[in-house]
Amino acid sequence: MNNSELWRSVLAQMQFHISKANFATWFQNTEIISKENEKIIISVPNAFSKEWLSNKYNKQILKTLHDIDDSIKDLEFVIKPQPAKNAPQKSIIDNLERPEEIQLKFEEFKTNKETNLNPRYTFDNFIVGSFNELAHAAALAVADNPGFTYNPLFIYGGTGLGKTHLIQAVGNKIGDELKKKKVKYISSEKFVSGIVQAIRSNNMEAFKASLAPIDVLILDDIQFIAGKNKSQEEFFHVFNSLYEKNKQIILSSDRPPNAIAELEDRLRSRFEGGMIADVSLPDYETRLVILKQKVQEKNMDISEDVLDYIATNVKKNIRELEGALNKLLVYNKINQALDVEIAKKLLKGFIFSPFDVANYKKIIETVAKFYNLEEKNLFDPTRRKEIVKPRQVAMFLLRKELKYSFPAIARKFGGKDHTTAIYAYKKITQENEENNKLTEELNLIKQGIYSA
Repeated sequence: MNNSELWRSVLAQMQFHISKANFATWFQNTEIISKENEKIIISVPNAFSKEWLSNKYNKQILKTLHDIDDSIKDLEFVIKPQPAKNAPQKSIIDNLERPEEIQLKFEEFKTNKETNLNPRYTFDNFIVGSFNELAHAAALAVADNPGFTYNPLFIYGGTGLGKTHLIQAVGNKIGDELKKKKVKYISSEKFVSGIVQAIRSNNMEAFKASLAPIDVLILDDIQFIAGKNKSQEEFFHVFNSLYEKNKQIILSSDRPPNAIAELEDRLRSRFEGGMIADVSLPDYETRLVILKQKVQEKNMDISEDVLDYIATNVKKNIRELEGALNKLLVYNKINQALDVEIAKKLLKGFIFSPFDVANYKKIIETVAKFYNLEEKNLFDPTRRKEIVKPRQVAMFLLRKELKYSFPAIARKFGGKDHTTAIYAYKKITQENEENNKLTEELNLIKQGIYSA
């Protein structure tokens, strides 16, 4: 394996551990320039990248290198300035987009510039199971008759379960079959940034006018708009304008509308006026089908035993499942032989028991984020409903998931009497049995905890 192939293999693994934005920022224009004895030398474009990669990702990169080639024991970053703009040069990340590569091909960088859609996301390669069949059926119905069947279409579920794939598949199908339809996919974060920029430049009318010609508006992670009053106000007007003209609106979120804290009632009402469908965790059979399809797509040969091991043990979400498979495919290409014992060693980082994944910090962090609070708010000595319920949920999860004693829970929350923790646990337990909305919230919070 030459240096270029080795670095491609490393990049293929790193993309599963960091966000797309960080990956594009810090790993663009990097490459292995030499391998000296047990040491790898990696070139970076500037001092800032060198400092960031050295401090933030050094251990992760070295571990990935060592997993691929156990003779590698050390690495070093050196600055190699990029050529002038009039002498363009493709980086390894650009080259990874070639179809013959077995690694995930960084399709995020191949989006359609007009629609922002990733052509890789289609209905043809979307695996349907009991965990997503309603959402899939609703999405297909919308793709066949945009603006009239379900409007808006609201898909929700945990991280890495295929929401983005599904909503973009709708856009791609409409774009392919109804060429005259103008489709636009936007992340809610970018949408809010666009509103903020328009407000600052006193150019809101122009911003709205740019959205007027759109026939299908797809917004990902709409929960991001919660708590941003001006953005919600402007989006309300955009929503109404499109809706009244029978333009299709498709939204995704990590939770249903009624569980999005600080969402204006008028927006919540609009979201609930169409079709709401959830995407949950795939079962074993579906996980196995997904793995087999991926292996077939990459034209690789992985034994049934190994695929069974992955499907049985990697349960958090589809993204983790693909990441685990990709790691084995890289190993298989280099070393050929791959059995269950080798798979167990390679996938240590992907396979956890609940007690390895859940801990006090993750529970507090996830509960606070879900209810749109700061973590410190959970410990405020207040009886305000918007604080009391999340605090009780946190106490319930510490008891239920981590088996904390009631006195220990009380101490975590500022030395409260342990009867407060007992009351919180009993109250949430009872409501969970009687209230479907709370059951849904708890399931989504637990998904967040175990996929963190």
